[in-house]
Amino acid sequence: MPLSRKAAVLILLFADEKGDLRVVITMRASTLSSYSGQAALPGGKAELGETAFEAARREASEEIGLPQRNEALPPPFRVEHLCEMPTNLAKTELVVRPCVALLHSHDPETGLNANVAERLLPRLDAREVAAVFSAPFKNFLYQEDLPSQPDLPGKPSDWYKGAWTDWHQSQWRMHNFFVPVTNQIVTKPKKSEGQKITASHLDQYERYRVFGMTARILVDAARYAYDQEPEFDHNSHFGDEDMIVRLRKVGRLGDIRRPGDELTKEDLVRAAKL
Repeated sequence: MPLSRKAAVLILLFADEKGDLRVVITMRASTLSSYSGQAALPGGKAELGETAFEAARREASEEIGLPQRNEALPPPFRVEHLCEMPTNLAKTELVVRPCVALLHSHDPETGLNANVAERLLPRLDAREVAAVFSAPFKNFLYQEDLPSQPDLPGKPSDWYKGAWTDWHQSQWRMHNFFVPVTNQIVTKPKKSEGQKITASHLDQYERYRVFGMTARILVDAARYAYDQEPEFDHNSHFGDEDMIVRLRKVGRLGDIRRPGDELTKEDLVRAAKL
């Protein structure tokens, strides 16, 4: 793919005090030009010469303060790169490579719970990130809150809502997950002199909504990790690489990406007919 189309996100996992995996998620700042105010994985566009993991780690460093090098993490913690997932196609004509990594400790007696993770990820870029929180990774395979979590707000069924829609000229399952945040530490940017912080609107929510491509990526990653299919309806294929190839053949996703570029239904119809 041309550099102008390449992006990567980091699926950063860590184990809580019970040993269950959680995944780090951000709420994008309301001032951003694309996907403002939405939940997202740390990540962004690649730069010249970067691998997908290098791009994802650099963006995670800029957005949530995760050091790019393990030596910069307080001992005995380190980030282990596990694998890459098939690329996904964003409506903004970027192809997004999910990169899976595990934040863990060399010392088996050192637990890594949400409090420790919060201390390891202390710096948020207020221009891009309004908040950082975590979600139980395995829960992205279930229709309700997993019962092992303490102090859940609302009903277990508040966790998931889904519906079928048309996208990529096929039936597409849109997932909506509502992650509890009243029972965990949610980190928000600290207001500095002359800086306007607009994350206070998040205080009213007991759950943050995770949907769209981010939800799809997390469902697919959980399917891989646990070798288990979700309880709810879902698309069986991983990523969008077949459609990406087709769009390239009809002249889309070229070297020059212009502001405001967005895939249309006509583009997808032409590609689907190949």
